[in-house]
Amino acid sequence: MAHTKKNRFVKTSNSWRFRGNEVKYVREVLNSGFGSSTSGNMNQRYERAFSGRFGTKYAVTSNSGTSTLHQALMAFGVGPGDEVILPALTVVMCGYAVIHAGARPVFADVDPDTFLIDPKDIERKITSRTKAIMPVHLYGQVCDMRSIMKIAKKHRLAVVEDCAQCYLGTDDTGRLGGTIGDVGSFSTENSKHISTGDGGILITNSEVLAERMRKFGGMGFKNIRAQNGQVRKNKDTFQDPKYLRHDTFGYNYRLPEVAAAIGLAQVEQIDFLVRKRQQIAAKYLKALKGCDWIIPQRVPKGSINSYYTFAVRYEGEKKRGVSWYNFRKKFMEFGGDGIYAAWALVYNEPIMQLINKKGAFFPGLPNQARQFKGYLKRVSCPKAEKLQPLIMQFTTNQGIEKDMDLQMNALKKAIRFFDEQYT
Repeated sequence: MAHTKKNRFVKTSNSWRFRGNEVKYVREVLNSGFGSSTSGNMNQRYERAFSGRFGTKYAVTSNSGTSTLHQALMAFGVGPGDEVILPALTVVMCGYAVIHAGARPVFADVDPDTFLIDPKDIERKITSRTKAIMPVHLYGQVCDMRSIMKIAKKHRLAVVEDCAQCYLGTDDTGRLGGTIGDVGSFSTENSKHISTGDGGILITNSEVLAERMRKFGGMGFKNIRAQNGQVRKNKDTFQDPKYLRHDTFGYNYRLPEVAAAIGLAQVEQIDFLVRKRQQIAAKYLKALKGCDWIIPQRVPKGSINSYYTFAVRYEGEKKRGVSWYNFRKKFMEFGGDGIYAAWALVYNEPIMQLINKKGAFFPGLPNQARQFKGYLKRVSCPKAEKLQPLIMQFTTNQGIEKDMDLQMNALKKAIRFFDEQYT
C-alpha cells in the first residue's frame, strides 16, 4: 500500500478502496501466528458477514471465482455426460468450470439490449443431458431470473448464478443477485466491487450444497461441515496414526486467512463501494443524454445495476462513420481512462477451438480432452456474435468525484467532437 510520510494513503492510489479495517484484521492474523488457520477464524468471520449482508444461511470462501463455479457444479452432481448451459458472452473461465466438472458447456445466445443470457434460448438448448444453468450477471446487471427459475423448475435443473461482476445488483422483484438460484458465486479478484486480491465466495440456503462445496474446496476433510471449514477439532485425534481424514474427494481451493481478513473489512464497506460505482455510472448516463449512437446496457424497470463497469453498445460506426477504435482514441485524448472491449465469445477463444478440434488442452501434448472433441459442432449464437464487437466498457473504479467528472467530461467531449464532424 502506498503511504505518505504521515502514514496516509496517497490520494491518487487505488488504495482508497482499502481504508477500512483491512490492516487491523491482517495484523490480527499475523499476531496469531496464523494459528487461526486451523480453526478458520477469519474465514468464518468473513463468511458470517457476507452471508449476513446477502441474507443467506451459508457462505463458503474459496481461492477464486472460477473455483467457486467448479465447487457449485460438483455439489450439484454435474459430471461426464452432463451439459451445463451458460451465455456465449462471458469470460472463458465459466466454460472452464464446466469442463473441470467433466461436463460439456452449451452456449446460449444473449439479449442485445441487456447483454445478458436469453431465457428463450436457454429453453431451446435444453436436452435430456442438461443438468444445470449458469446465468452470468454481466457488468453488474442481474439476469432475467424470474424466467430462468421457471425454466429450471420445469426441467428440474440446478442454477448457479455467476455474480463475479454483480454485488448488490437486484432483479425487477428486488431480489439480490446470488440469492435467487441454488447457489450464488462471487469473485473477489482485484478489479471487483470488493477484493481480497484474489479469491471467491459462495452463498446458498442449502445445508447439503454448502457442505458439499466446502468439502470439495477443502480436500474432502471429513470434519468439514456446512458452517465452517475447521479440520482440526481435537489434537489427540488428529495426531492419531489410525485417524482417517478424508471421506470425500476434493481440491485445495481454500482461501488464506490473510485474504479472508481483507474480505471481512471489504464486506463492512460493500454498500459504500457499490455506491461509488453507481455514482459514476449516473454521470456517464448524464453524458449520454441525447446521444442515439452509444446505447447503455438496458436496466429493466425495478432492477438495480451495480455497475462493475458501465457497458454500452457502440453504434458510432453505423451512425457516425466513426470506428470503435477511433472513438476510444479520442475519448482517451480528452482524458478518459480507456475503454475495455468485451471478451471474445467463449467458444471463439483459441483454447476452446483447440479442445473442439483436437480434444487437447495443450497444442504440444497428447490429447487430454478427447471426450470434448467436437463439442462446438452445433453452436449458434448470432446475437452474441453481432453484439460482442460493439460493446464498450467504461471504468467505474474512481474513488473521488473529481476523477469521475474527468471521465464524464471526456465522454461528453468525444461525443460532441464526432457529432460536430457529422453535422
